[in-house]
Amino acid sequence: MNKTELVDAIAKKAGLTKVDAAKALDATTDAVEAALKAGDEVRLVGFGTFSVAKRAATTGRNPRTGAEIKIPASKAPKFKAGKLLKDALN
Repeated sequence: MNKTELVDAIAKKAGLTKVDAAKALDATTDAVEAALKAGDEVRLVGFGTFSVAKRAATTGRNPRTGAEIKIPASKAPKFKAGKLLKDALN
C-alpha cells in the first residue's frame, strides 16, 4: 500500500474527503517526526511504538577498494508493533 492508497482507505473508513484525509495523514506523520526529533517516543496503544535508536560510530570497509572507512554515529527511527496489531496478523 502506498500513500495514495492509504489516503483513500482513511477517507473511506472515516467518511472524509480525500483532501481532508491527506491533511490528517500529513499532520500525523509531521507530529510523529517532531516528537522523534525531540527525543520522545510516540505510543499508539494497540498499534505500536515509534522511538529513536542510537547507532554508535563504527569502522567499515569500502567493498570496491577494501579501504577502511569510518561510519559516524547516527540516529534511526524504530517501530515496535503492539500486541493488538500482532494479534490481528495471526
